[in-house]
Amino acid sequence: MFTDFFYACKKGGLPVSITEYLSLIDAVKAGCANYSVDDFYVLARTALVKDEKNLDKFDRVFAASFNGIEWVGEETVTLPEDWLRKLAELHLSQEEMEKIKSLGDWDEIMETLKKRLEEQEKRHQGGNRMIGTAGTSPFGAYGYNPEGVRIGQKEGRHGRAIKVWHKREYKNLDDSVELGTRNIKIALRKLRQFAREGEASELDLDSTIHATAHKGYLDIKMVPERHNAVKILLFLDVGGSMDPHIRLCEELFSAARSEFKHLEFFYFHNCLYEKVWKDNSRRHSDTIATMDVLHTYPHDYKVIIVGDASMSPYEIVYPGGSVEHWNEESGEIWMKRLLDVYAKAVWLNPIPSDHWDYAQSVQIMKTLMADRMYPLSLSGLDDAMRELRR
Repeated sequence: MFTDFFYACKKGGLPVSITEYLSLIDAVKAGCANYSVDDFYVLARTALVKDEKNLDKFDRVFAASFNGIEWVGEETVTLPEDWLRKLAELHLSQEEMEKIKSLGDWDEIMETLKKRLEEQEKRHQGGNRMIGTAGTSPFGAYGYNPEGVRIGQKEGRHGRAIKVWHKREYKNLDDSVELGTRNIKIALRKLRQFAREGEASELDLDSTIHATAHKGYLDIKMVPERHNAVKILLFLDVGGSMDPHIRLCEELFSAARSEFKHLEFFYFHNCLYEKVWKDNSRRHSDTIATMDVLHTYPHDYKVIIVGDASMSPYEIVYPGGSVEHWNEESGEIWMKRLLDVYAKAVWLNPIPSDHWDYAQSVQIMKTLMADRMYPLSLSGLDDAMRELRR
């Protein structure tokens, strides 16, 4: 089993050697894993992963190799909590959903939530008023309401929540993904603007021949290496509704990293607010002020935003609308600040363009971008690169 896992790591792109594998086997024999899959995961990651950029690759290989294995040792029977929770999920027909009414606007929902927090003294399930599970209340988990606050639920089910009280961790996009990136690279190359900058390190053959013929002896001429001089700010939406598009975004990210020497990237969730981040594993503690980004990178940078723009409209137009924190200023204000600094900006949307009319938030964001939203497809990339070159 461990041999298969080792080869799976190699196949998955992890730079593991036989020495690291033997060290892992010795540690297992010494009892360091303690017959627990969780302990073995930590041990294997410590032994085999030497660079944090490979952590996500390791997680995917480990999950595929040991899927379904929970414990090796004394036989015990424990009913997992998530099984019980799933049994409590509310399942309604379309007709039943249409009968459930929204509380109203953003302010009324937030004010009602404040009152419920003050009133509630115990756990509720199946109700339509208090904070609970498997009900039709606007507040809680595993139920249904047209608009509400999701509390204590791992992931969305109906895409109706206007705010989420749940700390979520996302993975960094893998910039080494190569499969499927070739056509994306070709599309991005249309944005190239070459220039020679820096130290003279490349032979200038034509000038060398001309100087040698003129002087009668070998006179070598050097020039700086020719680079793509285009400068890019890449903003990537991660988590939530973007999870199904991870592979496509990784291919774009990998292609962009290889094509643009002057590339700076930042992560955000759903809409741009007062802070962004570079590392999803430290997104709650290691953030960068968006205003610092606007002041650090000059206006000649070109901006590419990648996201599905699928969210509650409150997240864009209202202060406090973010599903993850209380934003003092609306996302709309921050988007306008970004576009005021960078005149050349496009939005790439992984959702096909024929679906955009069905989401109000997509229409709002498309309007803010002055219709410079393009599908994340090869034809969409062609159009976006043409827009940035104007």
